[in-house]
Amino acid sequence: MAASFEYEDSSTGGQKALPQRNPRRRSRLLLWAVGCTLLILALALGLGLGIGLKHRQGGTGSAASSSPSPIPSSTPSAVWLPQVDSSWQIVLDQALNIDDDNPTVEPDVDVFDIDMFLHQNSTTIANLHKLGKRVICYFSAGSYENDRPDSYRFQQSDLGDELSGWPGERWLNLSSPSVRDIMASRIEIASQMGCDAIDPDNVDGYQNDNRLDLTSDDSVEFVNFLVDTASQYKLAVGLKNAGDIIPDVLSRVHFAVNEQCAQFDNCGTFRPFIKAKKPVFHIEYPPSAPSSVSTTDSSDACTATGVSHFSTLMKTKNLDGWVQYCNGATANTNVFS
Repeated sequence: MAASFEYEDSSTGGQKALPQRNPRRRSRLLLWAVGCTLLILALALGLGLGIGLKHRQGGTGSAASSSPSPIPSSTPSAVWLPQVDSSWQIVLDQALNIDDDNPTVEPDVDVFDIDMFLHQNSTTIANLHKLGKRVICYFSAGSYENDRPDSYRFQQSDLGDELSGWPGERWLNLSSPSVRDIMASRIEIASQMGCDAIDPDNVDGYQNDNRLDLTSDDSVEFVNFLVDTASQYKLAVGLKNAGDIIPDVLSRVHFAVNEQCAQFDNCGTFRPFIKAKKPVFHIEYPPSAPSSVSTTDSSDACTATGVSHFSTLMKTKNLDGWVQYCNGATANTNVFS
């Protein structure tokens, strides 16, 4: 049953057939003042008060606030609603390396999309929250990967064909109760880690050879299941690619993550998100990246029909720490080697 939940108000062309693709994976002064006030009151009342604070555990490339407010890492009271034009960075192939004692991160953007499993039992998300960043946690919801810590839970009967270009990764039966139990566990892990949202990949098996007879209806039902489950933990949910089902799930999901709509000339398919005041986190993989992205490649990514107000960035296909934005700014996020 779908859980009811509140929303946190932080908001301020024709479709083309979608081609088959190779899916990608991968402030302190105020606290001090409040503490002092509480201490004075406690002394006045003759009470003992112990005060201790301990922390555990964005498309144009515009900088985030220079004095960010830390974001609590505990379970939120409302679903985070990302804004259109939010700046972001996505790093999936390695874990971010952020100093616990003096946390800093490049680039200075609003949102980081990171691999969930690579950041379990780490302080990365808490450190990003200290810096005022929101965190989207990536996992593949529609495919089996043989190198994940819960890979042993999947049943052979739920596995379809390999994903083209990804050895050892196979499409999943989205209607399987077992698959859904595993994904529910992953969503719970994301909540426990302090993620603000999830980026469930590979929900578009119906567009690919899968040997499971997957349909777009299967994907719609599966996305609804993911949203219903995530809502129990106050987590926002993104739609990864799967442009065909946007009319059916736009009212449920909170943002889109799109790859290569400029390359395939179908960015207009994702315009309904912008009209609904929901961001499109947009990635292009220019062939000239990362050494020197050509003016032509940058223009193709950033001025394609339909990309206005998309949060566009350019990456290499392994989604490492390197990134370039439409204003020409580049950055290398520090990661563990």
